[in-house]
Amino acid sequence: MMTQTNKVRSNITALLLLAVTSSFLLHSCGNSKEEDHGHTAGYTIKGDTVVLTENSNIKSKLNFSTVAEQDFVMELTTAGIVRAIPTAYAEIAPPFAGRVLKSYVRLGQKVNAGSPVFEISSPDYFNSQKEYFDAKQEFRQAELNLKRQQDLLKNGVGVQRELEEAETEFTTKKSALSNASAALKIFNIDPENTVLGQALIVVSPIRGDILTNNIVIGQYLREDAEPLAIVAELSKVWIVGQVKEKDIRFIRGLDEVEVMVAAFPDRTIKGKIYHVNEIVNEETRSVEVLVECENPNHDLKPGMYVTVLFKDTPEIAILVPSKSVFQKEDKQFVFVKMDDTRFEKRQIETAGTSNGSVIVTSGLRTGEVIVSEGGSLMIRNY
Repeated sequence: MMTQTNKVRSNITALLLLAVTSSFLLHSCGNSKEEDHGHTAGYTIKGDTVVLTENSNIKSKLNFSTVAEQDFVMELTTAGIVRAIPTAYAEIAPPFAGRVLKSYVRLGQKVNAGSPVFEISSPDYFNSQKEYFDAKQEFRQAELNLKRQQDLLKNGVGVQRELEEAETEFTTKKSALSNASAALKIFNIDPENTVLGQALIVVSPIRGDILTNNIVIGQYLREDAEPLAIVAELSKVWIVGQVKEKDIRFIRGLDEVEVMVAAFPDRTIKGKIYHVNEIVNEETRSVEVLVECENPNHDLKPGMYVTVLFKDTPEIAILVPSKSVFQKEDKQFVFVKMDDTRFEKRQIETAGTSNGSVIVTSGLRTGEVIVSEGGSLMIRNY
């Protein structure tokens, strides 16, 4: 009879044989699955190379293109808003509190710098006039007194002390007259042509068109009243566009800008970059770009939305179809054809996209052949 010890040994041996057999069967099944997968996928992967199997159905689905340098113009498109140029735009408000007596303009009228816009009766203006005329009179008296003291001293009958007092008085009155004159000039008023008691005529500081006219005859206005008229010269305007932070490098040296307006779908308006802002908007991560455009017919109106197309100067570059480029994390790659069955996964560096193509800056050489379509069938295991 089999002893108890022999029974235990027999059971252990059986368990070991069972474990080895199971491991062998699992390994065989695994190999079988891998072979079936490779057969089904139609390719195998060796490092960075994809090798198509002999009967792969992928071959017929691949298209190719040869890498070549070509003329390229970088283009960026963004939205923009038409703005009047600040130096050609003026909001005309009353400089003093008072009552409107007369209007000299109508909406849409062209005016020149110095053209009258409206007339206002103002106690504050009258006081400024009076201060100017009083200072002018006192200055003339001080000037006459100084001349008289100089003549007396010259003829030996004057007193040096009185001459010095006259000189001091002359300097003081001259300064007072200068201050009173400056107070009138602030409001584009020529003190020499001012008549005491005359109503204030407010004039346009620039040449342009009357865009807004809120002048009401008889209306009493405070010093902080809103502008009664807006004048702007719109033969040139600015387009304010926003360029994303990552695209700033593409607008350096740009010498051509095209502006498209929805109101004129068949027209393209030319412009040029006037200024690129030095500050990045923290919310939109974009930079403000000012484009100056000729606007002789006033087709571009302040506040209008437009589309801005930035175009760089032509250069030579390598462009590949967008469908040929794949992304994994922060890396980009293409499949380079080595022969009819082998394709290398090649990492590339890019500099943006344009019209369905990707600009390649490194990783490819002219004359190489890449998979332009169908590469997605070979990236299942990448």
